[in-house]
Amino acid sequence: MTALSLSHKHPLPLLALAFRTLRLARFSTPRVEIFDRQLKRTQRDRAAWLMPSHDPLLHTVSENLLDRLQDCKKTFPTALCLGGSLQPITRSLCARAGNGGVEKLIVMDASYDMVQACKNAYHTSNDDGVETEFLVGDEEFLPVKESSLDLVVSCLGLHWTNDLPGAMIQSRLALKPDGLFLAAVLGGETLKELRIACTLAQMEREGGISPRVSPLAQVRDAGNLLTRAGFTLPGVDVDEYIVKYESALELIEHLRAMGETNALSQMNSILKRDTALATAAIYDSMFSAEDGTVPATFQVIYMTGWREHPSQQKAKRRGSANISFKDIQKQFGSQS
Repeated sequence: MTALSLSHKHPLPLLALAFRTLRLARFSTPRVEIFDRQLKRTQRDRAAWLMPSHDPLLHTVSENLLDRLQDCKKTFPTALCLGGSLQPITRSLCARAGNGGVEKLIVMDASYDMVQACKNAYHTSNDDGVETEFLVGDEEFLPVKESSLDLVVSCLGLHWTNDLPGAMIQSRLALKPDGLFLAAVLGGETLKELRIACTLAQMEREGGISPRVSPLAQVRDAGNLLTRAGFTLPGVDVDEYIVKYESALELIEHLRAMGETNALSQMNSILKRDTALATAAIYDSMFSAEDGTVPATFQVIYMTGWREHPSQQKAKRRGSANISFKDIQKQFGSQS
């Protein structure tokens, strides 16, 4: 709790004092806590030791995200890898030729064990082509100087933040002018099969439902998030990945290994054993394929944004066009 001292050699005017008190009160207002960040940190600590060295899903999403660097003519000497799939991103930026000209890479995560695991994997690879630093920090409070980075990459990490627009604004401020922001987050269609099975099992066994799968951003919200955060030239596209598992229980183990299990702060209690078994049975009966496997949908939203720079193209002011669409229509109509 912040204490406000009122002892001054020259007392402040009443209006100025009231304004200062109001400003302090505004910044001390508690935020809405959707996710339990401490729980998520614990889950990430556990995932650091469960995650395989090569996860096909994480590897594919990371490669698709970094492919956007191939479309850029400029280079990005200083980059920040922000939470999520650290090892695939770090491996790609340090090893492959088309890494956007990254010379220095900062790897950051809120989990100490995850950062340590990434550091151990980096030293094992013996790849010294890129100077790499490892940092423990929270995506919601970036410990990075303003205008110090050329590239910020976040692969499957930002969807666990309580203030996603605020985290994106901090990323923009950390970028130099004409710096690039790349992010991949899970979309609202992710694990739709599990949502259905869990809801039906809870209604059958417990007579009601409680949230067991975390809320995720919708595709229509992604562009608004980039614009709200102040990025220019925003770009959004979506991919859906269908991963097949031997059973619903294997899916849960995979989510645990990725650190993607539920971290809602208002979660009532641990799922009961009979409800969990009923969920797995319903999942298998409703969604199993002919070969006996069960599918799980992962919707990934890719976001691209730039920090403003005078060299970037801008839309012309309204009314500045000197050619009428009617003339264009007549011209093409006469040619046909």
